[in-house]
Amino acid sequence: MTSATPEGTRRFAKRFKGKLAPEHFREAQGLLLSSIGVGTYLGEADADTDEAYRSAVVHAIEGGVNVIDTAINYRFQRSERSIGKALRGLIASDTARRDELIVATKAGYLTFDGDAPDDPRHYIQDTFIARGILDGCDITAGSHCMTPLYLNDQLHRSLKNLGVDCIDIFYIHNPEIQLTDIDRDEFIQRLRVAFEFLELAVQEGKIRHYGLATWNGFRVPPDARDSLSLEAAVLCAHSIAADNHHFRFVQLPYNLAMPEAFTRPTQIVDAHPLTILQACRQLGITVIASASILQSQLTRGLPPVVSETLPGLKTDAQRAIQFVRSTPGITTGLVGMSRTVHVDENLEVAQSAPDPAAVAKLFEDP
Repeated sequence: MTSATPEGTRRFAKRFKGKLAPEHFREAQGLLLSSIGVGTYLGEADADTDEAYRSAVVHAIEGGVNVIDTAINYRFQRSERSIGKALRGLIASDTARRDELIVATKAGYLTFDGDAPDDPRHYIQDTFIARGILDGCDITAGSHCMTPLYLNDQLHRSLKNLGVDCIDIFYIHNPEIQLTDIDRDEFIQRLRVAFEFLELAVQEGKIRHYGLATWNGFRVPPDARDSLSLEAAVLCAHSIAADNHHFRFVQLPYNLAMPEAFTRPTQIVDAHPLTILQACRQLGITVIASASILQSQLTRGLPPVVSETLPGLKTDAQRAIQFVRSTPGITTGLVGMSRTVHVDENLEVAQSAPDPAAVAKLFEDP
């Protein structure tokens, strides 16, 4: 199994000693992760965007990023393939080694291949249902499935797309969408079955850790229909593998416009209300923040108080990133990067130490 290792990630961090702030690398689950990671969600499904992402991933890794995040459905599998091409080039040139890099992907949504088909129903029928990978009744909300057979199919496609033999973090993608069609008891049963498959994939060396990548699930109140309980998820994993379980990561949106992970007690752990960041800390789960600049919406026009509280940065994008990486409990803030000029702008933030006091100050009562 070739994956990120403690030794490899430390070797990577050591290369940037004196170039980037020491706090840019954070220890989690025995690895050193960069405080800024590359996201690959947006963009057209075309060759120009493929090359833009390949180039940006290479540039980011050369600049001190070792967390690369994607999903099989991003740009119809093309984002994974762009990352795979970037990794092959970096490793072939000895610019980076596989054991230095944390590669994360997600599965759960029904996935097309390279482009949207003319007849999506026909594609799903031929690609998945006719081959026995899923049954129509396995699909929720018309677009989501997390049965073991489907996750296994998607995992092997992702391994091929990325050109790796092990994925460091394999997320179930937005599992809360299942609650659109099923009740909570059925959801927990499905989650446990999915976790059983993922623990087996760890044993087989195909993934190293698994997690839940969410949008609303950990941001909404506990009584919301699409809320997720971290405690219940951990209990599922614990029931399968006790303390040796590999459910160790959560991904959720967190930024200046969506601060709920820091401000809202959406979780109940041992009968106590906690924020998701507090709950993750208590239960040993690492938090990766998505949407750090909210799909570029936070790159301009931030109120003056943000620049006053987070001084020494040139742009609103940098301030938004600094806010995320300065929040206690956030290990890595993901930023969509498909242009090398944006990589350079974003990585300037990594030269600064995080400022947790500034985050607290932004939420002080006036």
